[in-house]
This record gives sequence, C-alpha cells and structure tokens, in this order.
Amino acid sequence: ILGLCKRYILFVENNTVVTIQPHFQIFLIFQRSNYYCCCCLFLLRLDSSFVPPLVYAVLGSSKDLAVGTVAVGSLLTGAMLSKEVDAEKDPKLYLHLAFTATFFAGVLEASLGIFRLGFIVDFLSHATIVGFMGGAATVVSLQQLKGIFGLKHFTEATDVISVMRSVFSQTHQWRWESGVLGCCFLFFLLSTRYFSTKKPKFFWVAAMAPLTSVILGSLLVYFTHAERHGVQVIGDLKKGLNPLSVSDLVFTSPYMSTALKTGLITGIIALAEGIAVGRSFAMFKNYNIDGNKEMIAFGMMNIVGSFTSCYLTTGPFSRSAVNFNAGCKTAVSNIVMAIAVMFTLLFLTPFFYYTPLVVLSSIIMVAMLGLIDYQAAIHLWKVDKFDFLVCMSAYFGVVFGSVEIGLVVAVVISIARLLLFVSRPRTAVKGNIPNTMIYRNTDQYPYSRIVPGLLILEIDAPIYFANAGYLRERITRWIDEEEDRIKASGGNSLQYVILDMSAVGNIDTSGISMMEEIKKIMDRRELKLVLANPKGEVVKKLTRSKFIDDNLGKEWMFLTVGEAVEACSFMLHTSKTEPASKEEPWNNV
Repeated sequence: ILGLCKRYILFVENNTVVTIQPHFQIFLIFQRSNYYCCCCLFLLRLDSSFVPPLVYAVLGSSKDLAVGTVAVGSLLTGAMLSKEVDAEKDPKLYLHLAFTATFFAGVLEASLGIFRLGFIVDFLSHATIVGFMGGAATVVSLQQLKGIFGLKHFTEATDVISVMRSVFSQTHQWRWESGVLGCCFLFFLLSTRYFSTKKPKFFWVAAMAPLTSVILGSLLVYFTHAERHGVQVIGDLKKGLNPLSVSDLVFTSPYMSTALKTGLITGIIALAEGIAVGRSFAMFKNYNIDGNKEMIAFGMMNIVGSFTSCYLTTGPFSRSAVNFNAGCKTAVSNIVMAIAVMFTLLFLTPFFYYTPLVVLSSIIMVAMLGLIDYQAAIHLWKVDKFDFLVCMSAYFGVVFGSVEIGLVVAVVISIARLLLFVSRPRTAVKGNIPNTMIYRNTDQYPYSRIVPGLLILEIDAPIYFANAGYLRERITRWIDEEEDRIKASGGNSLQYVILDMSAVGNIDTSGISMMEEIKKIMDRRELKLVLANPKGEVVKKLTRSKFIDDNLGKEWMFLTVGEAVEACSFMLHTSKTEPASKEEPWNNV
C-alpha cells in the first residue's frame, strides 16, 4: 500500500486521475449493463464496477489493469446458472447462486495464489483461449438477435443451432422498428471502428461511438415514444450502493453443486485472462507483476464482491487498454473509476430509463466481433497445426455444444498433446559439421557427416517412466538402421554409440533401468555405450544407482560430444579398447 502511495504521489502530476476520462466512465456503465443483459444478471446493475476495483487497488500489483466484468465470464455464469434456475421466474434464487458462484471463484483464485499453484492456469494454452474467446463471442453475438428483433421469449441454450431455431421460429414476433434501429446502429458502430482502424490518430471516434449511440438512441426513444411501438428500453434502475449479500450465499440447498461448478470454471477462465492481460501490459511498459499476488488479489476482490452483491470480476483487456491509452500510471485509476460508478449509482440511474435495449445489443455485437481473432487462428494454422486443432476444438465445442464442452474438449486435447510429447520425445542422429568440432542433427543439417564407426544419438527430453520404453525401442532401432546402412555401403563396422545427454534434465528409476537394458544390448552386440554432457542431476542419480561404477565406467563419460568423438576415434585408429586416462570431471558432481 505504501509503495502504491509513493507511485501515486510521483505520477499524480502526469494526470493519473485526470486521464480517467468521463466518456470512459459512462461507457463503462453501459458496458456493464450489456454484459448483465447478455447473461441474465441485469438485476445486479453496476455493483461489480464499484467494490472489486477498490479491493484490487490495494492488493494488486499491476499498474495498468482496470478491474471489471468480462463478456466471457458473464456468458459462462449466465449459461451455467440458467440451466438450473430461470432468472425471470425465480430472480432471488438466481442472484443468490450468482453470488455463491462468485464466492467459490474467489476462493479458488486466492487458494492458487496462496499455495503457489498458478501453473494450473497454464493448461489453458494460447490456442485454447483464442478458440474459446472466439466461440463465446460468436454465441454472445447471436444471442443479441433477441434484442435486435425485439423478441420477448428466447432459448436458454447457448449452442448456435438452438439460438438460430429460436430466432427463426418466432419470425411472426419480429419488430421491424427494432430491427431497423438495430441495423442503423450496427452500421454506425462498424463504420466508426473501421475509420479508427484506418486512421489510428482518430481512435477516439470508435471509443466515443458506443456512448454516442446510447445518447442518440435514448433521445430518439424519448421524443418518438418508440417504447410504445415495440422498442424495448432498460426502464427503471434502482438507485443506491451495493447491499450486503453475505446472508444470500447458498451452501446447503441442492443448487450448491451448480454454484460450485460454475465458480470453479469461471474462476479459472477469469484468472487466466486477468493474469495474461496484466503480464502483457507489464511487458510493454517494462515492469514485473507478482503472479501469486495477482491471484490473491483476484480471489479477494471476488470474495469481497460476493459479500456486496457483485458477480465475477477480473481484468478485461478492452478496459485495461482504454485505461492505458488514457495515460493512467497506477492502480489508483481503479479507485477513481469506483468513485465515478458510485456517483452514477447514487444520482444518474434515472437518466438511463429510455436507453433502448436494441442499442445495447448492437454495441455488444460489435464488441464481440473484436474478440473473434481470425488472424490468430490463421497464424496458428501456419505455425502449428496441432495448436490450430486445439483452437478449432474449443471454438466449435462452444458454438455447437456449450461453453463447458468447448473448454473441456480443448483442455483434454492440450493435455493429450502434452502427454504425447512427454511419452514420445524427439531423438535424432547427429553428424559433424565439416571443418568444425560441432555436431548437429543430420536431418536439419544434411551436409553434416556421420563419423565412421560411431553413432551419435541425441535425446531431447528428460527420461521418465512414460518414455523409457519408447526410448529403449528407438535407440535399438537407430542402431539396427545404422548397422544395415553400414552393411549396404561396406563401411567400417559400428563400434561406439554416443548418447548426447545435454537435453536430459532429469531421469527416474525407470529411466535408469532403461539405461541398464541398453547397456546389456550393447554388450551383446559388442558395442560400447558412451555418454556425453550428462546434467548434474542425471549424474547424481546414475552414481547412486551404481550404474556408472558397475555398468558404464566413468571413463566412458565426457563433457562434450566433441571430446567423446575424439576419444572414440583415437581408439578406433589405435585399436585400443579403453580411452586414454583423463582427469575425471564427475568426482565433484
């Protein structure tokens, strides 16, 4: 806290407070209303933009993160809770479950930070996030057709088939007034975004467009009384600050499992997005954030938020980008934002009565289009086809199934890929680069030369129980292939097999057993096994297991592949069976 105060005093003259521009705060209000509407959490009003930012300003470590709700978190919360409770029929229970889910999300996030388990979030790879965000944005956009066409009844399902069926099965209820108004504002918003993209100096045009749309839409409804002709409006919004909701948390009812599942899934997603955004801005401005401190901050602001009528909050990229572009220097900007929202809650909510929902739906659709990062998907296809598969699995899982299905499918595929890499590590034959002492993969460097009488193999992963059997089989196959090549070419017979262990960071007992089996295979074939550049941890375990003393011998271990090749070549040319005496570098390992 003292550090924050020092930074604030240092940068206050650089517009730390002043740069929180009024139009950003007002747009924040409507953005919150949009997300609430899209996930049936509209009854929570603006509460989640008041208390959580205050908590993060005290506990967080990012200077640029702006705290609030996000579309994906809102979508997930609404979609998962709506399967159990109808927000219109039982709004009280629905709110209680939303608060409870937020509480569980906060407990999860804080626990990950306290116990330093943040690596769990890393299972949500970049490809998974791209696909998941794109799928969620597609679903949210399609759900806004309800507001565009002025429909009063809509499906609770989130898959594209159910949504489109719901839209086109009610064509007789479409309101042309609402549709025309929605198309006009969509065109306006898309045009301003395109203009700002082409003319970056006029970025404020796109930033002001949502607020302008809301003002114009509200004035249009007010003067034409369009609400009487099928154009739905927000209506009354309660004034006042967040009421306490500690007693509303649900821990005993049969719905607790739903709240728990919702909290765990949304908590992981929100945490991954918030930390990723914080790291991005920290890297850009050349400072570091404390990952565990961030997790604790996210957890505490959601726990406190669940006690004060708030639902899931994190650090959304869009608002943080606006915060950054406005020139904010410290986390105090979150306090200023909270004060502005408090003022709005107390005095300005009556002015939103005539705001048409179709305008909010248009703003959401345009905002969601920015989350569908098709360029990132194309990049994944060019760079890594497997990452592209993960991305598309997440996308289609969300679009044609549900948010849970998309997330689970993508994570399962990512873990399967990880297990595949662990169980099938890369091995390669190395050859000498002419006129050097450098040895490289013969596939990567076709002009490298195989050293006569020697087979140099590279193992590119730690040796564990999961890959020990595969490596034994692969090394044996390399030996067979090399002996067949020598027989076909009539070259010198194979005498030495050098294993380059420079990439083997660790080895377990299964790996040691594999090495013993390889040594026995070598002995039966009258070949010598040589190790080059084994890591310290590997040497320690091989020594403790007596593999080096009883099987290999310290004289067959070398610091580099070049030294191993030089010693083996010398013995080949002098017909010696043991390498020349040398100072043992392994005694101090």
